[in-house]
Amino acid sequence: MQIEFPLVNELQLGRRLNDAIEHDRRGEFGLLLSMLSADARDMSQFQLDKELDDNQKLYKAFDLPKQQQLVCDLSKQQAIDNASAFHQSGSSQFQLTQALHPEAIVTRGEFDDDMQIALANCDVLTKLKHQQKLPEVSELAKMHFLDQLSVQRKISETIANQLYAVA
Repeated sequence: MQIEFPLVNELQLGRRLNDAIEHDRRGEFGLLLSMLSADARDMSQFQLDKELDDNQKLYKAFDLPKQQQLVCDLSKQQAIDNASAFHQSGSSQFQLTQALHPEAIVTRGEFDDDMQIALANCDVLTKLKHQQKLPEVSELAKMHFLDQLSVQRKISETIANQLYAVA
């Protein structure tokens, strides 16, 4: 007899393993266990963290806190400021607040300080080019100046012909 799919771990058996124990069916229990994979790495406790990368697995294994945020970008999020905890309750409250909600070591805008100084001295179009947010140019503005004049002349001639035709 060929089985449809191989049993890898006990989660695939569902309640059948529990029912065999509960109703004292030793033969079925032994058969179900023998159908499981012999490789210990296939057991369910080793399958929980498959989607995590190596760093996340190490942080979880050693129960480490999250990494402290080094740079806070003010254009994307509100900065955490624990100074009020120090002024109100002293250094122990500050240390507790810092452990629970660590503030970033450096707080700045979207760009580095040197780039912000340079962009502050530029015109609006240069700033938009740096952010790659150029305004869209209409089809008429893309045309050469002489082509625009000829289009305007044709429009004015068409309007003039319609006026003379009505009169």
